[in-house]
Amino acid sequence: MSIFLGIELGSTRIKSVAVDKNGKTLATGGFDWENRFENGIWTYHLDCAWNGIRESIKLLISDYSKKQGKALEEIKGIGISAMMHGYLVFDRNGSQLAEFRTWRNTITENSAKILTEAFGFNIPQRWSIAHLHHAVEANEVHVDDIDFMTTLAGYVHYKLTGKKVVGIGEASGIFPIDSTTNNYNTIMMRKFDIIASEHDVLWKLKHLLPKVLLAGEDAGSLTAEGAGLLDPTGLIKEGIPFCPPEGDAGTGMVATNAVTPQTGNISAGTSVFAMLVLEDKLKKLRPEIDVVATPTGKPVAMVHCNNCTADLDAWVNMFSDVMTKMGAKPDKTELYRNLYNAALDGEKDCAGIVSVNYLSGEHMTGFHDGRPLLIRTPESNFTVENFMRSLLLSAMATLKIGMDILINEEGVKVTKLLGHGGLFKTPVVGQKLMAGALNTPIAVMDFAGEGGAWGIAVLAAYAACRQNNEGLEDFLEKKIFADIAVNTITPDPGDVKGFESYLERYKAALKVEKSAVENL
Repeated sequence: MSIFLGIELGSTRIKSVAVDKNGKTLATGGFDWENRFENGIWTYHLDCAWNGIRESIKLLISDYSKKQGKALEEIKGIGISAMMHGYLVFDRNGSQLAEFRTWRNTITENSAKILTEAFGFNIPQRWSIAHLHHAVEANEVHVDDIDFMTTLAGYVHYKLTGKKVVGIGEASGIFPIDSTTNNYNTIMMRKFDIIASEHDVLWKLKHLLPKVLLAGEDAGSLTAEGAGLLDPTGLIKEGIPFCPPEGDAGTGMVATNAVTPQTGNISAGTSVFAMLVLEDKLKKLRPEIDVVATPTGKPVAMVHCNNCTADLDAWVNMFSDVMTKMGAKPDKTELYRNLYNAALDGEKDCAGIVSVNYLSGEHMTGFHDGRPLLIRTPESNFTVENFMRSLLLSAMATLKIGMDILINEEGVKVTKLLGHGGLFKTPVVGQKLMAGALNTPIAVMDFAGEGGAWGIAVLAAYAACRQNNEGLEDFLEKKIFADIAVNTITPDPGDVKGFESYLERYKAALKVEKSAVENL
């Protein structure tokens, strides 16, 4: 049996998935981790990443043995995915020069504005080039020593293979892509070099960035050193080929078969983003909308929000602590299921309760920092059902603001969105409420909660198994998704109306949020 391994470093969980050549899941493993807020920066420590990868692989190997009744067989391909964007820089000796600055940071607001104006192309705050510009503008001491800049997925791939490469979807969140060449935009690169030269930097941008690869292209193979990092037991051997590393946006598109024009997906976890594959360019520059790429280079409009379920997860954890202090032993999965389902019994507009879920800043609504808020009017009906519904609708509210720009102002057509990520793990609830929030049918597949790791495993299978230059779109349609059931929920008119009412209160509450950020 041919086995393909996908590893994804998500915001709260490092996941590994083993699949066969048709995408059937054979085994999984996982490791929970959390970002840290240190010295004003949202970050993760890279040693924690490696510990998590090894633990995830260890659990996958055990899971495979239990489910398949035998030891893990030879792996034919591996893929690495991770949360996109951010800032990871290294010197010529491979030493890390600055803390890993994740997508969540909003310290690059001014840099994003400067580059957007210079390029005539929207550069979001979380993009890697905005972080590099910020470091240059701030004259940070490490800047002159930079030899290589990459993303988390690109870094892990490099350590495992020795290759400084990324997939084009991941690359499109580092620096703008020229769709005619499927490479970094050279005109914009020259403009960046001119800007950076004002600070007497010693390098040119083209020498820092990882090479861009398309899905299916050779991205190197596992080295002996890489095999030791991945699996110290020696079961996973060197020489295994790799597909190009991709970000969670690209793997989400693959995991939902949303890689052709007029298809789209929503990834909802710690952050939330919607991806719509475009037929035409956007009418004008939209600072709220990213333009990125599919793993084959097709242009994609992305509505990205920094905040989704993190505040909701914190409340669930508190409920779990309360139960523990009362002598109960709560099962986290069951607790989530019960609380999520309670939201379905809540009043459609949450009866005077509103939550602002901004644990960090939110570019979509102009916040450089966040303060999670819970507000209720004196006459509100403060029940568990209404409270949980408020938390869930809050996780969708900022996405709705961005989607309205894309659909109402840009005229982008969408008939259905495929959902994946932690918000959709509990059956029906997140799917039904999201359908009402966006007034669009939401479809979910069985593996919605682990989609990214599965998606990169499928890309590894594509790189190894495609025949006669078979396109990714055909490979997914005919070999991966042909027999996969898709469950679709259409918007309930009551949910749509209730969310519209909730959203008005949410927008009003942002004035309170602004005051909280300024004063607390």
